[in-house]
Amino acid sequence: MRTTQAARLLAAGAALTALTLLSACGGGSRHHEDEALASKAPAPVRPKGKPAPVSVLPGMPPVEDPADVYAADRPNRLSPVVKDFPSRVYVPNTNSNTVTVIDPATYRILETIPVGRQPQHVVPSWDLKTLWVNNDLGNSLTPIDPRTGRAGKPVDVHDPYNLYFTPDGKYAVVMASMDRQLVFRDAHTMKVVKSVPVSCYGVNHADFSVDGRYFIVSCEFSGEVLKVDTARMKVVAQEKLPLRGAMPQDVKLSPDGKRFYIADMAADGVWVLDGDRFTRPELLATGKGAHGLYISRDSREMYISNRGEGSISIFDFAAGRLTRKWHLPGGGSPDMGGVSADGKILWLSGRYNSEVYAIDTRTGAELARIKVGSGPHGLAVYPQPGRYSLGHTGIFR
Repeated sequence: MRTTQAARLLAAGAALTALTLLSACGGGSRHHEDEALASKAPAPVRPKGKPAPVSVLPGMPPVEDPADVYAADRPNRLSPVVKDFPSRVYVPNTNSNTVTVIDPATYRILETIPVGRQPQHVVPSWDLKTLWVNNDLGNSLTPIDPRTGRAGKPVDVHDPYNLYFTPDGKYAVVMASMDRQLVFRDAHTMKVVKSVPVSCYGVNHADFSVDGRYFIVSCEFSGEVLKVDTARMKVVAQEKLPLRGAMPQDVKLSPDGKRFYIADMAADGVWVLDGDRFTRPELLATGKGAHGLYISRDSREMYISNRGEGSISIFDFAAGRLTRKWHLPGGGSPDMGGVSADGKILWLSGRYNSEVYAIDTRTGAELARIKVGSGPHGLAVYPQPGRYSLGHTGIFR
């Protein structure tokens, strides 16, 4: 008898406790009449210090490591799409209307490909299967098959100074500098989807946020930067850089995704911008004519080409400061390029010297100086590690 009564009392107490807890959590069921009790799964518990997963632009590949957007770019980690492609360096010569093809193993020129008028950049497609030569004044894109090295029939595209791809792979974004437009096109056919007029002058370079939902664009001739909503294809913010005569160039996202770096060849340094808040950026002095930005294969450093003084500054992300500067022997005009698949060589065009530089990323020593056509600009090292390309001379994630 006493056992039965005790059991009943224990059961009643348990029910009362459960009711009390339910009432304390959000005021009871009357505030959630459309929600079944216990329908929500408990929130997952993350290991201490591990970043939360990133909610990305629909259709974009998931972020492998929220703490490092370049985690897929480790040495020789080639996608199955490109693993059998021969390693080459493709150099667009803006004044010669050609692309010089270099064998990086021997530093020898293999071929010179005629293309359209004033080729500016060689850009890997989002799916990694095609290299697009941006013939700016030729109003065309010349496709190159990186498997065979053969150029295909040019595609009509007006004012293609530079070319990017949205992280979901749906659209190509043409930086139509003189047209003062961002032109969203089908990533494969290059048919126009939407033209976005801009009020700044000289749109030229860009990079995307870690979640792919927006990108930052530099405007060279008016010293401004834009913030563009990727899905809406709309400029949502615009800011004048805090330096008279600023000329912003290359744009690159930090490995942790918290800030953008914008090279400025008139400010002789790199602007550091909080892309999410889009607040006033700060200037980091690097060298005369700062122009190109490239991330090391371990995501620890950024190589900054200072075109006006023939040097490369090294920025350490963890330390938040410049640690070294490499000077090219005999000078030069290091411009745009990329890092070799194994991470050991930085390749840069010599814009005003009709040459290309191969630089040892461990010591800064010049390994080779190769004569090419006139006005070499946005060279592409290909293939490189990564799952997909966001464009330019190779922004891989």
